[in-house]
Amino acid sequence: MTRLLRLWFSLTLLACGLAATALAQEGDLQNIPPQGTTPEEIIQRFAAKETEFAKARDEYTYRQDVKVQTVDGNTVDGEYHEVFDVLFDNKGKRIENVVFAPQSSLQKIYMSEEDMQDIRHRLPFVLTTEELSEYNILYVGQQKEDELNCYVFDIAPKKIEGKKRYFQGRVWVDDHDFQIVKTYGKTVPDIRSKHGDQENLFPKFTTWRQQIDGKYWFPVFTKADDELHFKMEDVHIREIVKYQDYKRFGTNVRILYEGKELPKAEQKPDQKKPDDTQQKPQ
Repeated sequence: MTRLLRLWFSLTLLACGLAATALAQEGDLQNIPPQGTTPEEIIQRFAAKETEFAKARDEYTYRQDVKVQTVDGNTVDGEYHEVFDVLFDNKGKRIENVVFAPQSSLQKIYMSEEDMQDIRHRLPFVLTTEELSEYNILYVGQQKEDELNCYVFDIAPKKIEGKKRYFQGRVWVDDHDFQIVKTYGKTVPDIRSKHGDQENLFPKFTTWRQQIDGKYWFPVFTKADDELHFKMEDVHIREIVKYQDYKRFGTNVRILYEGKELPKAEQKPDQKKPDDTQQKPQ
């Protein structure tokens, strides 16, 4: 049976938007060493699985629903909303098709190129073997995420090079599949001009994953609720990103596990997508 990260939550529809009360269970962080292995071995194993997953996810179509809001007290005073499908054209090239994009009402902030790139590539953070050398990775213990026992690591870039974007924060790695199942942190660096007249700040976020194909853990929900401290004012920002309708593309797609192609008999059908009204708790 597919192992799921069980999440329970209740939803209340408010006039100003959608609020979620989280009921998921998270255990205490235990500062204990792993049994029968070392942190270095775990890092190498989960980076190898992340490398496989990155290739597998590139063979899936899915829908991404992005909502960014600024909030004054309990009132939403600005919103950016975009829904787009990540597809393949008739030549097998990856494309995006925007299906919903009303006029943005954001006034206090705007969506920069870095914001757009982070939404697509950094919020669903993947740490491959090739990228390991770019980060300092510290084992901090073990923690329960519902029924999953996870190894917990803190991650930070060793150095910032050029205009490249990085992740800084914490990841939870399932001790059975050796894959990232949860991510908490932010994208770095924040961007400020020398004269302080231009600022581009980024919120802390949490991303949850779920098994979709019976082998790999795919990002399904990202939530941010943070205060950005600009020079002129503080801005309360909320961000919700949903990743839905994962489907393997075409009949020539290969499902890889541990670097090997699975026989068709072992390739499990996609799970039914979560209800669109459900949100993953923080």
